[in-house]
Amino acid sequence: MSDERGRLLVVSGPSGVGKSTVVRALLLRATQAWLSVSATTRPARPGEVDGHDYFFVDASGFDAMIAGGELLEWAEFAGNRYGTPRGPVEEIVLRAGR
Repeated sequence: MSDERGRLLVVSGPSGVGKSTVVRALLLRATQAWLSVSATTRPARPGEVDGHDYFFVDASGFDAMIAGGELLEWAEFAGNRYGTPRGPVEEIVLRAGR
């Protein structure tokens, strides 16, 4: 375990602007980079894998995550909620020093 803290990079933008393309290119070049998997209340699309593309949870599960302080942030968009689970980010960025 390193004494240094990691750096957090947030890639944000409207739907369809190419965030996924930029992130894929970054992950290929920055071998120590890690992608946080978001939680969502929306249903999985064909080909999406729970825990890889998103953590798919129902509304009550998402409510429990909010109440338990398990999300770093969350928002509602187009009738669905999306959020960043706290545990994996803290593990990688704060504890592992990545």
